[in-house]
Amino acid sequence: MTSLEASEETEDSGPGGYAAARLLLLHEKERSGPPRRSALARLTDDWLVGLFAAAAPPRGVALVAVGGYGRAELSPRSDLDLLLLHDGSADKAAVAALADRIWYPVWDLGLALDHSVRTPAEARATAGEDLKVQLGLLDARPVAGDAGLVAALRTTVLADWRNQAPRRLPELDELCRERAERMGELQFLLEPDLKEARGGLRDAQALRAVAASWLADAPREGLDDARRRLLDARDALHLATGRATDRLALQEQDAVAAELGLLDADTLLREVYEAARTISYAADVTWREVNRVLKARSARPRLRSLLSRGGTKPPVERTPLAEGVVEMDGEAVLALSARPERDPVLPLRAAAAAAQSALPISLHAVRRLAAAAKPLPVPWPAEAREELVTLLGAGEATVPVWEALEAEGLVTLLLPDWERVRCRPQRNPVHTWTVDRHLVETAVRASSLTRRVGRPDLLLVAALLHDIGKGWPGDHSVAGETIARDVATRIGFDRTDVGVIATVVRHHLLLVETATRRDLDDPATVQSVAQAVGTVGTLELLHALTEADALATGPAAWSSWRASLVADLVKRVAGVLAGDTPPDPEAAAPSAEQERLAVEALRTGEPVLALRTEPVVAEPEEPEPVGVELLIALPDQPGVLPAVAGVLALHRLTVRAADLRAVELPTALGSGSVLVLDWRVAAEYGSLPEAARLRADLVRALDGTLDVPARLAERDAAYPRRRGLTAPPPRVTVAAADSRLATVIEVRAQDAPGLLHRIGRALEGATVRVRSAHVSTLGANAVDTLYVTRPDGSLLPDEEAIDLARTLEEALR
Repeated sequence: MTSLEASEETEDSGPGGYAAARLLLLHEKERSGPPRRSALARLTDDWLVGLFAAAAPPRGVALVAVGGYGRAELSPRSDLDLLLLHDGSADKAAVAALADRIWYPVWDLGLALDHSVRTPAEARATAGEDLKVQLGLLDARPVAGDAGLVAALRTTVLADWRNQAPRRLPELDELCRERAERMGELQFLLEPDLKEARGGLRDAQALRAVAASWLADAPREGLDDARRRLLDARDALHLATGRATDRLALQEQDAVAAELGLLDADTLLREVYEAARTISYAADVTWREVNRVLKARSARPRLRSLLSRGGTKPPVERTPLAEGVVEMDGEAVLALSARPERDPVLPLRAAAAAAQSALPISLHAVRRLAAAAKPLPVPWPAEAREELVTLLGAGEATVPVWEALEAEGLVTLLLPDWERVRCRPQRNPVHTWTVDRHLVETAVRASSLTRRVGRPDLLLVAALLHDIGKGWPGDHSVAGETIARDVATRIGFDRTDVGVIATVVRHHLLLVETATRRDLDDPATVQSVAQAVGTVGTLELLHALTEADALATGPAAWSSWRASLVADLVKRVAGVLAGDTPPDPEAAAPSAEQERLAVEALRTGEPVLALRTEPVVAEPEEPEPVGVELLIALPDQPGVLPAVAGVLALHRLTVRAADLRAVELPTALGSGSVLVLDWRVAAEYGSLPEAARLRADLVRALDGTLDVPARLAERDAAYPRRRGLTAPPPRVTVAAADSRLATVIEVRAQDAPGLLHRIGRALEGATVRVRSAHVSTLGANAVDTLYVTRPDGSLLPDEEAIDLARTLEEALR
């Protein structure tokens, strides 16, 4: 090599040349995915080789790439995992100087670096103590220097890994479990960590480590593709953000989707979820096999001892579970006599038997069923329908069996409409699960409620189908009714049962929305629900499904408070369906506590408060109620709603639910109307305020000596809220013909401190009377329903009602 060539090579391998080439590579649109990652690794190799050579390294030294860099999988912002390996013969100062001449140029470019300097013995010892180091060394790859030294280390580390597998694999399993507990399941998270969450890149690497142990292997079909998709998503995330991040934040998802050439953020999430689901299922199967092998190995010495004493090898136990299905080694497997190609019901029978026995269904069995089973005739035979119901009724054990069927495409084969909801994200943060998993979780919850209904089979099937319409445009309840009717017919229900399932799916939100957003003392409210439901049996199913759906949604969706409101509505509707005459709303009696407070308010002419400072204790196994109860009674007068809501906001109390109504007391107790407000409130942080302070501030707000709007504005200016995602604009609508007593206005908006106060002020400015108000808060969303009239008690004409809705909408923007 000439001196000129050497000079040019040194210049090209310098930081400037590498940085420019790296930047050019990362912006090549025609090269992405695995080719770009490997090209980036090669480019980095070449640069580091130049740095290594320019440093005049001593003999017996090698530069080693480990971890992701060792696998030649460099994402745009990946850190470099490097090991400077030396045989111990070189001077320590020379080795240290060599390390500095490599590490510092990497740092100067702003690249993250995970580095170490060790002899093979030191590397081996560290790997024996630190599982993460050992996992990284499994992918050791020579970059520069003594390749024989690296090969020897890799051989030794692999041998140690295989020899120590019975001890290290349970440790790795526990590490994966702890990480899953901490980071959650990638396939259900709205902002998943692509690397650390369960089903992410860490789990995919753990499966490679298990395979390297030769103790067990993961199901390989689809695994490499799933891993590639997650790596591609991480590449796009690095490019879109310019940061070394693995968390797919909401605000980055559109840009990441565009970088990958996908339609939108939902398409991106669905691809990520599908990949994570493949890896999670492979992990479940693999760790089950690891545990089986380790258990068999621990029993082997005892078996050898038995055989040495003249015993015989015990036969493999195969316990019958159902026709064609047996238990073996803790799994449900197909019997030797099973013929899936002649028995189209066998997939459902095997799944139901596995779930009922709380057993996983073996990978081999599921794959054989997927490959050989014939499609069921349409409509399904009665046995198939019964096996589906049995599977859905198995409780928690249903989930892993259903996931096994999904992994091999059997669910879509049985229920083609399932494809549209599979892995479909739900943008509402109240939801814990994707649409498909939420449907299964709802069936799991419904299985514990089957004793409450006369037709458990209809409840379980309706639970599985209630959100099936979310895969179609428009109102998912309306679309779901049509799909549920088709599916129920397909699986063999008669016309009457099909109608019931379709009705329950169409109205699965009716009870909770009516109970929390409508005036139950208004006969029109109860009558409209009765007309929609039609029969007591359907009402019974709808009640159970409402609870199961909410419990499967997430912790914010159900509480003792909501349960009591729904139960009250169901009781009233059942009475109407039974032919009872609904009570006159004008004669609706307040509770004893409400009447006591109302009498005191009428006597004193001032507000009276009762704050229950201890939360109501829920029944065993019921979710805790949200917040505590606050009762307020005061003489009917203008400005009550904004005053009370404003005082609560000043005291940093979040209104989770509220009910405002006018109570006419018997004339013997005095004349006039008393407003009774039944609120459920929770402190934003800290402890609840004293009732006396609330009352004092309410008195001042009502007499005008406390300027609530000004105080709220001062606080907001002093403590501005952090920016978050832009919320959709508020929407205010008129619920046509919902009541014969008042005009019903429904407000949907992002929940925020002082929201109800602003609504109240806008209503006061519009000179309408609030007959009753019903507040429902679910996660970050508030739905406030207001029953309003003109000051004389008459309904608002249509045009006035629409103008009021527009006024409210403008006031809330």
